Amino acid sequence: MAIFLIASCADGISATATFDSIKSSYRPSDTQVLDRQGALLQRLRTDTTVRRGQWVALADVSPALRTALVLSEDKRFFEHSGVDWQAVSAAAWANLWNRKTRGASTITMQLAGLLDADLQPGAGGRSVVQKIGQTVSAQQLDSRWRKDQILEAYLNLVPFRGELVGIDALSRTLFGKAAHGLDAREAAVAVALVRAPNAKLTPLTQRACGVLQAVEPKADCMGLDMFTTAALQRKAFDSSEGIAPHLSRLVAKGPSTVTTSLRAPLQRFAVQTLQQQLRELQGRHVEDGAIVVLDNATGEVLAWVGSSGTLSAAAEVDGVTALRQPGSTLKPFLYAEAIAERRITAASLLEDASTHIPTAGGLYIPQNYDHQFKGWVSARTALGASLNVPAVRTLVMVSPDAFHDQLVALGLPLKESGGYYGYSLALGSAEVSLLNLTNAYRALANGGRASATTFTPNPKPEFRPALDPRAAFITTDILSDPLARARTFGSDSVLATRFWTAVKTGTSKDMRDNWAVGYSQAYTVGVWVGNASGAPMWDVSGTTGAAPVWAAVMHFLHRTQPSRAPAPPPGVVQQTVAFGGTEAARREWFVQGTQQNQFAMHSVASHADGISARGQKDLKDHPARITSPATGTIFALDPDIPPNRQRVDLQAIGAGLRWWIDGKPFAQGPSAQWLPWPGRHVVQIRNAQGTVLDSVRLEVRGAGLR
Repeated sequence: MAIFLIASCADGISATATFDSIKSSYRPSDTQVLDRQGALLQRLRTDTTVRRGQWVALADVSPALRTALVLSEDKRFFEHSGVDWQAVSAAAWANLWNRKTRGASTITMQLAGLLDADLQPGAGGRSVVQKIGQTVSAQQLDSRWRKDQILEAYLNLVPFRGELVGIDALSRTLFGKAAHGLDAREAAVAVALVRAPNAKLTPLTQRACGVLQAVEPKADCMGLDMFTTAALQRKAFDSSEGIAPHLSRLVAKGPSTVTTSLRAPLQRFAVQTLQQQLRELQGRHVEDGAIVVLDNATGEVLAWVGSSGTLSAAAEVDGVTALRQPGSTLKPFLYAEAIAERRITAASLLEDASTHIPTAGGLYIPQNYDHQFKGWVSARTALGASLNVPAVRTLVMVSPDAFHDQLVALGLPLKESGGYYGYSLALGSAEVSLLNLTNAYRALANGGRASATTFTPNPKPEFRPALDPRAAFITTDILSDPLARARTFGSDSVLATRFWTAVKTGTSKDMRDNWAVGYSQAYTVGVWVGNASGAPMWDVSGTTGAAPVWAAVMHFLHRTQPSRAPAPPPGVVQQTVAFGGTEAARREWFVQGTQQNQFAMHSVASHADGISARGQKDLKDHPARITSPATGTIFALDPDIPPNRQRVDLQAIGAGLRWWIDGKPFAQGPSAQWLPWPGRHVVQIRNAQGTVLDSVRLEVRGAGLR
């Protein structure tokens, strides 16, 4: 019966336990996230029940620790065959005479107990049968494993204080260093914890002193108690450390090691560049930012910076996936859709002037970024200079629903319908993530073909058509044209690179978000800066916020790699176009069948009401009346535009007109600009004798200044 019990206790380990199997089944409590070359990006704790570090080879454990462990726990480790029978007999003799003894458990026997759950001690210690089984298992281990393998496995599996298991977790937590860097004093404390993991400070310090003097007989233990106290209080082994914390939380869900598509040097540069830019913007109330870099050909994520780290009060928020209003960065897709539908060309003239667009909720009155108007401009200039009013006019032609469908096809999963956003969709009123927006720009870089992004190296992307390739090419050509940007950004802004790139900036309402998204031949880079709290920035423009970071990352990517403009796809033609003085003549790209050689507004272009650009025609057949606004119009003041910049355009036909508002004279002539204030108002036109010729009733809603 005794033989059967012993055999059954030892069978679990003796039948299957090999050094390689134990090492391969070892699971750290942390996941290591690596870049595509195997460089460590981030270490992230994924097991909260225990704290285990990485498996440490015996050669990577400090000699001081190896020596201290053997001298303290098993002096004849390299001599016995798993069981120290000399120590066993000494322990038995001491027990016979009721003397205190160290015990006869060898390192090999302790390892056997760690490997086999049946040999784990209960509340009252190990039973006689367990001790016999532990002895047999230790002899089997010694006969099959080398001594260095036994010592290595023991150091990686032995429990220390609290949740700490293994020498890597202990050394990094208590001493803030790897196991190979432990000195004699640190090794003494570590070995003292092996025998009594939860001992109080005084006996632990005494035991550590004994271990230290066993290794160095003349060692001085003065101050060892203070050193031990400090070590036990230290928690240097953070739950997460590295340069890619946000991406790691997405991918660290299974294996202890995950290889990603990121490039460690690029990731490190992106982190440093973002932090440097935000430090320079500290006086402008901006503390957060995010960067994502995509490979155009594969969709691989090459860099993922979710926040500014220590500069942010919300460092855990991932700015790459957070939803934000993209501002003008949606305009390229709007113009591409209009070009694809043949509603406009890159040379078509659009009016940049004050406009009122009737909607179900009142009049929508778009404003430009600088609250100034440029008159008639080409679509190329309107997009390059990021003019708002021409964009809204273009959306009126395309319709919000059609534009919404185009954005969804490009991988922007908008929460609401096009009708919900209305014409403000042209100016980026919907919320998108930096990742999805950057990938949509990657579709432009790929000639209108879209595919999903991936964290896995060397995938085979599945492309799908998302945008007319001809429209994508023409839009790309506009975004790469520094002259098209000149009216707003100048001809030599930070957006101009020494190699070919296409880029667009954007700023959301009240300067809460600032974006720069663009691409080269090989890469697409997206940058966002702002505040995770949604608080507005102060005096941060398209070229002072995100754009410098975008430019720096692009230059890093192309230090040695060239970038060339894409070749035109079938179905596009180029020809010289004249604009009749509105803009300089140039070579322009067209979808085949839409080209023409001249774009100009007639000098006597008539308004719909019959009034020419030169003046009034015969007014006898046109009684005096107010042509704009219509009676019953509701105006909503925009809280994000200074009140003195919001004016209502009053238009009328007739001669000798006087404008009256709420019974008081206001202006003279056929037109006037009125600074509105909240309330209901009566607007009249009168003749020189004071006779009322026409009147309309209006309502103004929102906060304003009279």
